[in-house]
Amino acid sequence: MISAVLNESKPMDKVINVRLGEIKTEKNPCILSTSSMGSCVALMLIDKFGGIGSMAHIMLPDINLAKAKRNKAKFANTVVEIMLKEMINLGATKRWIKAKIAGGANMFPNINQGSGFHIGARNIAAVKDELEKRKIRLIAEDTGGNYGRSVEFFVETGVVRIKSALHGIKKI
Repeated sequence: MISAVLNESKPMDKVINVRLGEIKTEKNPCILSTSSMGSCVALMLIDKFGGIGSMAHIMLPDINLAKAKRNKAKFANTVVEIMLKEMINLGATKRWIKAKIAGGANMFPNINQGSGFHIGARNIAAVKDELEKRKIRLIAEDTGGNYGRSVEFFVETGVVRIKSALHGIKKI
């Protein structure tokens, strides 16, 4: 098992999958995991002192530009507030919450960048804007590029492991 080799998880850690447009908020020990991210952004919030983490798999930057607005977890400008509420409900303290992000790739690099089509860059910018508005410090990121990623977030340690076919494994 690759996680045992990299010494991040223990056999008892439960793995919770976070699907496209979902949020999962949990107490440690657990691993929050998402995969097949292209232009989407994985946002991880952690209160290490409280042992509480949250992950969202964000699809789009702004709910106001979408026709279907039911799932607020899909949008950068609505998901952070939901994540914070869930974490605080589990016992997190807002001043201890920090953020990490991954993803936001440009999966279509040959398309004109001025066209507004580069959804990955727009997702990254929107997430950072929302974190800044709420005074949540971004402490690490692995964003951009033109390749997909899978992400594992070890809530107990706050370590985020990013896997990609082109760049191997990276920790932030």
